[in-house]
Amino acid sequence: MPELWVDPTLYRGRPDDLSGRSPGECAVYAFLDAHGVAYWRVDHDAAASIESCEAVEKRLGARICKNLFLCNRQKTQFYLLLMPGRKVFHTKDLTGQLGCSRLSFADADRLRQYLGASPGSAGVLGLLFDPDRRVRLVIDRDVVRQEAFACHPCANTSSLRFSTRELLDVVLPALGHEAAYVTL
Repeated sequence: MPELWVDPTLYRGRPDDLSGRSPGECAVYAFLDAHGVAYWRVDHDAAASIESCEAVEKRLGARICKNLFLCNRQKTQFYLLLMPGRKVFHTKDLTGQLGCSRLSFADADRLRQYLGASPGSAGVLGLLFDPDRRVRLVIDRDVVRQEAFACHPCANTSSLRFSTRELLDVVLPALGHEAAYVTL
């Protein structure tokens, strides 16, 4: 796998120039700024998998969260699972705790429809585009034990870091989504 290019500068807040940024990414910056969330940002080549994010994590000083967009077999219930990036996901570990049927990965069309993201760029900030709360947020308890939280801003060419406390106390309430906590 070729090495991912990562901007050597760690920026505080949104880019000065938003041209070339997706509408979803711009909406995320506006949301964070409007809610007074202090965040750091690093730009990089497209990082479609957690394995490609090691250099990004070093620059950010935080581990990027793995975000899995899942659904039940009938495609009537949707879940966004946040878990540590290096942790292995086993469906059976989650379904029993949620009391739901077998889960699988939801399709790219539903990801765009409900979270305004494309594969490889899903994340908690995509809940900004789910005002009807069609997606249930599920967080592995190990994520909230970390001091810092890192994720993509609905674009996998940038990554953000802010405090986990702000995620729990500011971001999630402002998004209107309550989390279910699990141990994977």
